[in-house]
Amino acid sequence: MKTNLRQFCFCAVFTALCAVCAQIQIPLPMVPINLALFAVHLAGALLGAKRGVAAVAAYVMLGALGAPVFAGFAGGVQVIMGKTGGYLLGYLIAALLVGLLRARWGIGYWRLCFAMALGTAGCYFFGTVWFMAVTGTGIWTSLVSCVFPFLAGDALKIALAAYLARRLAAPLRTLGGEMLQYLQFVHLVEFQLPVLLLPALCAW
Repeated sequence: MKTNLRQFCFCAVFTALCAVCAQIQIPLPMVPINLALFAVHLAGALLGAKRGVAAVAAYVMLGALGAPVFAGFAGGVQVIMGKTGGYLLGYLIAALLVGLLRARWGIGYWRLCFAMALGTAGCYFFGTVWFMAVTGTGIWTSLVSCVFPFLAGDALKIALAAYLARRLAAPLRTLGGEMLQYLQFVHLVEFQLPVLLLPALCAW
């Protein structure tokens, strides 16, 4: 149970990171440029497929419920159902692919970059198909509006995310052990200690 709580805390941290990075943006007419995909890559690489997807899913669900966590402090199910909603849902695909490929290929820098590039491609594919379906635009117009302007920036996000993932992997494992000790202490203080003291208090 303590390990599950530790993993829950890690997921919560990356959910918050997605929300923060989404606000670092450059507004564009169709789809804003922001750093949310950078956080998604880190979640997949450092948490793995299962927990990375869980962290990103929590971010998307928070936004769907109305929390202002999407780009430009937007929120609500209407954002998910709108023309750019497919890219938000595509974050789940990106986290899944990065997590699965990181587990299979390891933590090498160029392998991480390639895994993140495939994750980005999966996000682009789903989001662009969604955009075409909602807006009725053709594939070329959709690519020009929603993909081509972002390629250079996404390459930089991938390079930085892969570098940080390699640097943070070992410290995160150490932090996990320290967090587990802290959670054990909290568990003792909040649950076990009162139970142990109860007979003494009753006798007194």
